[in-house]
Parts: sequence; structure tokens; C-alpha cells
Amino acid sequence: MSNITMKIDDKLLKKARKIAIDKDTTLTGMIRHYLKNLVLREEMSKANIIEELEKIYSTRGVKIGKIKWSREDLHER
Repeated sequence: MSNITMKIDDKLLKKARKIAIDKDTTLTGMIRHYLKNLVLREEMSKANIIEELEKIYSTRGVKIGKIKWSREDLHER
């Protein structure tokens, strides 16, 4: 497991430590929990978007064919 170092305002740190004590955990534990949930939500969000797009494509009869244009065609002036 890796360690991180960060600067936090003293008042914010003091309040966060009190919250950690009230929740019977540590500040490190709260930060670890927050980051884990953040990553999970992000991954779920991306998976949900992909799933919704797949549903739309399959129910609407949309078919994506081969690309018949080049990058140069798009940027031709």
C-alpha cells in the first residue's frame, strides 16, 4: 500500500478528525473509504453509460458500418 502526503488547512483537519472519532474510525480510514467509493461510482457510471448505449443501438436497429472517410477528409478546407 502506498502513502501520500498532503497539506490541509488546520481548522479543516481538526474538524475532520472529530468526525472520524464520532464515526469510530481514523482520518486515513475515512479518506480511503471516500476514494474507494469515488472510484466505484466512476466505474459504475461508465459501465451504465455503455450499457445504455448498447440498449439504444440494439433496440433502434442502428448499425455502425465501416468508416469511409479519413481524418484528412474531415479537415479538408
